[in-house]
Amino acid sequence: MGHPPLEFSDCYLDSPDFRETLKCYELELERTGKSLKELIKDGNSVITAIRGYSVALQKFSQTLSMFQFDFIGDSLTDDEINIAESFHEFAGLLQEVEHDRMMLVQNASDLLIKPLEKFRKEQIGVTKEKKKKFEKESEKYYSQLDKHLNLSAKKKESQLQEADEVLDKERVNFYESSVEYVYQIHQVQDRKKFDVVEPVLAFLHSVLTLNNLTVEMTRDFMPYKQELQLSLQNTRNHYESTSEEMEELMKRMKQPSQISKMHNLLPMEGYLYCQEKWALGMTWVKYYCKYHKEGRLMVMVPCEQKPTTKQGPTQLTLKSCFRRKTESIDKRFCFDVETNERNMPVTFQALSEGDRKMWMEAMDGKEPIYHSPIHKQAEMELNETGFKFVRKCINYIESKGVTQEGVYRTVGSNIQVQKLLNSIHVVFLNWLIYLTLHCPSLFLSRSLSEPLMTYSLHRDLMCAAKSDNLDFRLSEIHSLAHKLPEKNREMLEMLIKHLVNVCSHSDENRMTPSNMAVIFGPTLLRAKEETVAAMLDIKFQNIVVEILIEDYKKIFSNMPEDSTAPPVPPPRITPRKRQPITISKRPPRVYPTLSHDNFQNTESNY
Repeated sequence: MGHPPLEFSDCYLDSPDFRETLKCYELELERTGKSLKELIKDGNSVITAIRGYSVALQKFSQTLSMFQFDFIGDSLTDDEINIAESFHEFAGLLQEVEHDRMMLVQNASDLLIKPLEKFRKEQIGVTKEKKKKFEKESEKYYSQLDKHLNLSAKKKESQLQEADEVLDKERVNFYESSVEYVYQIHQVQDRKKFDVVEPVLAFLHSVLTLNNLTVEMTRDFMPYKQELQLSLQNTRNHYESTSEEMEELMKRMKQPSQISKMHNLLPMEGYLYCQEKWALGMTWVKYYCKYHKEGRLMVMVPCEQKPTTKQGPTQLTLKSCFRRKTESIDKRFCFDVETNERNMPVTFQALSEGDRKMWMEAMDGKEPIYHSPIHKQAEMELNETGFKFVRKCINYIESKGVTQEGVYRTVGSNIQVQKLLNSIHVVFLNWLIYLTLHCPSLFLSRSLSEPLMTYSLHRDLMCAAKSDNLDFRLSEIHSLAHKLPEKNREMLEMLIKHLVNVCSHSDENRMTPSNMAVIFGPTLLRAKEETVAAMLDIKFQNIVVEILIEDYKKIFSNMPEDSTAPPVPPPRITPRKRQPITISKRPPRVYPTLSHDNFQNTESNY
């Protein structure tokens, strides 16, 4: 299975686990870069070496066969499985037709080499630059932190305040570079699914269609190409539907006000310096500490291992915690804890005064911090006014804009729509259709206290969408749709019926159920917490909406059958009910011996 998602919130902890996960992504990115270089090198060999074309193409197919895709998340969509296995399919195709290859398309460089070089330079190259910036800011921040913590408490207050300001600046720069680096890693991981596969697919199509000896092979390849293009387009749509939201999340996480907020929300863990008695006297040792309030257990992982021995985690059971008086120690931000395991109090040094207060609050020390009360948001529910509003929007769209190409796709941003809503100059029909198209989505996603398909059913809906069994996937979504509150189900049925009507004009408006699901998936379903992992599940939200559209009559016209089906199996463990698309599992073809007469006869048929 793929690597675990990197959360932006992990950037603020900068824990050893975060660094280890980051290292896994970096190694995978390095493998991708090497594989891309090899792919580009082999592609150039195919283009430039006509005499050695057969050997070069065989090597190229081997490179494709060894190329591996690592996906983010705990499950893959059908499209992602098709994409992941596509290079193996390409390799099998090349091995079959290699001995009949006569010529190479003249524009192969534009189709294959340039897009891959562009991806390697613009995506992987940018990621490497972000890594350098992250490592540079990390080194500057921790170097400044070490100097900061070694300042004597007897320094002048102005000097200490100036030192605090310098450290805060370095901390903000470090957090900003860390968040940007994580964001870029997710970008290159997502984009390579289509930016790497599409050039190879286009290259193969050109080779096959321009080779007179592979006409039959081309006919076999076309259905696969169309299916794979659909998978690529669906994956691209999923990416485009989440990239803007992920970028907004990244920007919010970079705001300085988010730092203290994240510290309040996250578990109590972080770096502490512990005063220890060594052979040459007292010294301060850096640990990454995690405090479990339940059980009052402190787990300390040493950050600086001795060369000869590897020290495991230390566990201490807390009895009490109290602030260390400034005049009693020549260090700032110190506090003592009494434990069951040691006779003497253990002295820790936090990274700042705020950090010390948070540790003491978590440990029920003598200086607890009381947070300001949480302001409740006014909840909004579905009512008759909302139903009337959505009905009017639907009626207007179906009478004026249902055949408009890209209907619902070109609805604009929330800011644009809000300006239109506040304007008195909206008089033209195109602007009116433009505004009306956005209104149902805006109402359902922003004006209700929770999404239409509710937070309580979100996890079950995601599990159903991730199931490999297509029949179980449909029956489970059918059952869950009827578990919605009555008004929610009524609104959902009205909206899906409208979307079915819009999709029935797909020949004119180009809006298929898959395209419509990309637009309404994030509107009708939404995770309660906005995290990177939740955004990665948007593609499965889209699958739910696509099933609702395609099976509208069955889901809303019939009650679900009583089912004793077992729980949803873990993704990709049980055999898939519908096998992925393939072009390699068919009988080998026998081609006639190549001759000049054969070639002329083939030309005369076109």
